[in-house]
Amino acid sequence: MGIRFSLAAVVALVLAVFLGIKAAGLTYFFGVCVPYAAILAFVGGVVYKVLKWRRSPVPFRIATTAGQQKSLPWIKQDRLENPVTKKEVVGRMLLEVFLFRSLFRNTKFQMDQGPKLYYQWEKWLWLAGLLFHYAFFIILVRHLRFFTNSLPFFVEPLERLDGFLQVGLPGVYITDALFIVAVTYLFIRRIVIPQMRYMSLPADYFPLLLLLTIGVTGIMTRYFTKVDLLKVKQLAMSLVTFNPIVPEGIGVIFFIHLFLVSILLAYFPFSKLMHAGGVFLSPTRNQPNDSRIVRHINPWNYPVKVHTYAEYEDHFREKMVEAGLPVEKELPAEATTPQAGKE
Repeated sequence: MGIRFSLAAVVALVLAVFLGIKAAGLTYFFGVCVPYAAILAFVGGVVYKVLKWRRSPVPFRIATTAGQQKSLPWIKQDRLENPVTKKEVVGRMLLEVFLFRSLFRNTKFQMDQGPKLYYQWEKWLWLAGLLFHYAFFIILVRHLRFFTNSLPFFVEPLERLDGFLQVGLPGVYITDALFIVAVTYLFIRRIVIPQMRYMSLPADYFPLLLLLTIGVTGIMTRYFTKVDLLKVKQLAMSLVTFNPIVPEGIGVIFFIHLFLVSILLAYFPFSKLMHAGGVFLSPTRNQPNDSRIVRHINPWNYPVKVHTYAEYEDHFREKMVEAGLPVEKELPAEATTPQAGKE
């Protein structure tokens, strides 16, 4: 059900642009209005999410760990798996952000006849996730040439490295192929594995199908259809300078690509894709595990009148002695005599 709904949604978005351009000629709407609205939704959504997470109380250390904690001097601590200082936390976060450390450690298990429990490594998921994110990042950097008058110094060397396997004209970028392969693997994995298919919702399928369609339409605009890149840059620069114009003859495939990218931008802050920013604010990742070193007191606790054990014993000492319960402070001698009790 989830995959059908997501596929229908993506197909409906593509058809909406196709009919809007071909039948109604809404080039200004899809070329100017939709991108501006998507950027506003993206910026506003990200700011809202970050402020909401920032206000969430985290009074205690809840860092997730997978290594030896700092304890006795002769026991070696795992500084990256169980950090206790800010420098160690930074090192752990760098591994998490750039190398997906926790995903690399991921394993899967299955029950076989016997019964026997088997653990298997799950590095293909880590590799696909790593390739997808880096390919997506490089593709975004390459697109900077459409939004700047002077090309940033790092874009051209990156493009040469990305397209060093010169195949035909225009040259084929490696990241284009890696992006499609990685997203396809992540999508098929959710369908083939029964447990993943059972847990998957439309919110899991829709981003993958949307990204896959964005990649396919982007490849079509570069390799298969005739799109005037000078007019595309003219449109992009007009959007950046807030003087929007839509040149004639860009092509419907480009508008489909632009519209899907705009949908992704607007959808990003309100979806699971927001983990890209949430990882930096996750208390399970960005906190040192120093609960045994530093005492953490919840600053949101309101003052509570407590009844200490000493006060409890003072109040019930006679009854505790009569019941034969041990007390820390004995009753006075006169209180234990029968005469004192009768009085």
